[in-house]
Amino acid sequence: MDLVLSSADLAFQGEVRAFLDENLTPELREVGARQTSVFVEPRHSLVWQRILHAKGWAAPSWPREYGGPGWTEVQRYIFAAECAQASAPNLAPMGLRMVGPCIMRYGTPEQKARYLPRILSGEDYWCQGYSEPGSGSDLASLQLRAVSDGDYYVLSGSKIWTTHAHHANRMFCLVRTGAEGKPQAGITFLLLDMTLPGIKVDPIITLAGEHEVNQVFFDEVRVPKSGRLGEENQGWTVAKYLLEFERGGGSAPGLKVGLGRVRAMADGLLDDPHFRRRLAEAEIAVEAIDISERRVLSAIAGGRNPGPASSMLKTQGTEALQGIDAIAVDAAGAYAGVHQPQAREAGSNAEPVGPDHSLTAMPRYLNNRAASIYGGSNEIQRDIIARLVLGL
Repeated sequence: MDLVLSSADLAFQGEVRAFLDENLTPELREVGARQTSVFVEPRHSLVWQRILHAKGWAAPSWPREYGGPGWTEVQRYIFAAECAQASAPNLAPMGLRMVGPCIMRYGTPEQKARYLPRILSGEDYWCQGYSEPGSGSDLASLQLRAVSDGDYYVLSGSKIWTTHAHHANRMFCLVRTGAEGKPQAGITFLLLDMTLPGIKVDPIITLAGEHEVNQVFFDEVRVPKSGRLGEENQGWTVAKYLLEFERGGGSAPGLKVGLGRVRAMADGLLDDPHFRRRLAEAEIAVEAIDISERRVLSAIAGGRNPGPASSMLKTQGTEALQGIDAIAVDAAGAYAGVHQPQAREAGSNAEPVGPDHSLTAMPRYLNNRAASIYGGSNEIQRDIIARLVLGL
């Protein structure tokens, strides 16, 4: 992929910058600057998504036939980089980046017509029902039962670490519909309504003190079979396709902004050769990720899914992120240990204790400890790379 922008690309970059200058309000910029996770509270992220949707830019990777802008891989990269640099808040990825592409590939015409427009507009807010107690990286061992009953599946069991389930009105979910043969052979992929009777959402408060994840319980929940994506007992194929989008791509612009943030807060530390070396090593890692992500974007633009490259990017990206977080905590010094959630909230009148950068250094560090686990642990990703790339 050519790293030099053409005149058309430069014109597009100028268009994006002008749009951000005009539409990204100070409050939204503050939200983006203070976000400590991939996920932003929907009261903020949906405001930004509606602005982007009105422009036709809510789903940069979607083709025009489904309401996307039909951008090239270079345009998508430019847009991501400019949004990161401008501190635009993240949009919820569950619908736009994960289940949306799966519906495009495996959905019926009726499912595409029903779900895709509502994903774009933000009318449907999705959560992911994959992990269960005892079934995380070993996802094929999941046990949430779905018993066939006429035109319905009856679900009993639970899902855990379900991000933003307390906000979501929709879930894409893996269920156990068969017990014979390999565990993967008895899994079905369902799209379901979170308001169905028998669904209960219990909060899990993270080490950072945030309510982001949950455990979801299903007590004889009746889900219409019209919500099945793909064939019964073939959900593992759909699930693997979705994980390729969850795992890879789109992290380099944010990592670059994170490095810039560390440099800005490292006053006095840049004279320390050990600190300078750590920062230089992080910058080299991010540059390598950036180049690799551009190659993956080129593959996607050519109609190919990311494949095992998504496992490589997931591993490298999350470990680079955690490394940057560790450097930021060191740069924040004693202020990193001060718990001040009210001051972190955009629009809050609470005064931060210490410099502004101390607000998010430790929460980011704590939240992103999970980055090398969710989406399949990095140990699992290395097994995939060893098998599919190295042939081991």
